[in-house]
Amino acid sequence: MKIDFEDFLQSVEESERGFVAELHEFLSENGCKCDIKEAKSGFVVSCVRDKKTLMNYVQRKTGTKVRIYAVNIGSYQELLNTLPPKMKSDIVKAPPCKRLLDPTACNPKCSMGYTFIMDGEEYKKCRNNAFVFALSEENNPFVRKFLEKELGV
Repeated sequence: MKIDFEDFLQSVEESERGFVAELHEFLSENGCKCDIKEAKSGFVVSCVRDKKTLMNYVQRKTGTKVRIYAVNIGSYQELLNTLPPKMKSDIVKAPPCKRLLDPTACNPKCSMGYTFIMDGEEYKKCRNNAFVFALSEENNPFVRKFLEKELGV
């Protein structure tokens, strides 16, 4: 049985469905395709443009989260200073990128993480955990801003 976006959408908390549907439309209009797979904790939805993953929705016991692959963060890192405290805290808690700290410390096939400045402090974070945020009324506008910046719109 083929899984489609509507199947995923029905699994998202009701309070977040409107935002997820709106974001899906925005991403689709900007050339992104969704790849949806089932995982043990729910669905994993990857939004891809030009064969590169822009973001994932990841379902956890605590709710739906977004993982943003912010490869262009250096060009818009000032956005980080405007984030709500919880989003900043999530970034600070994310593990460092071992390859950025010591190029021999991680698998050489691992995609290197991100170096950026937030609130005057430099961070070197793992690309898989640097920008993982829970969907919420407070976070959602900033998730959208991240994606707009990544897409250059």
